Amino acid sequence: MNETLHINWTRCDGRGLCTELLPAVLERDDWGYPVIRHPRNGDGSNVSIGPDDAEAARDAEKLCPKLALGLHA
Repeated sequence: MNETLHINWTRCDGRGLCTELLPAVLERDDWGYPVIRHPRNGDGSNVSIGPDDAEAARDAEKLCPKLALGLHA
């Protein structure tokens, strides 16, 4: 089952740790904020995380210094 990673834009300050942990899923914009590489239906806040990236997504959620990430089933 895929999980969904949610980016809380009001908390994020663009440090970029999540983009380093999930390079196949996220990239940085010009200001350092995470951008979903392949957004679906124009949703830039939620991205489906497959089994190959699940562990890295959990790490990103735990290590985010601003608690801007949420991982949901």
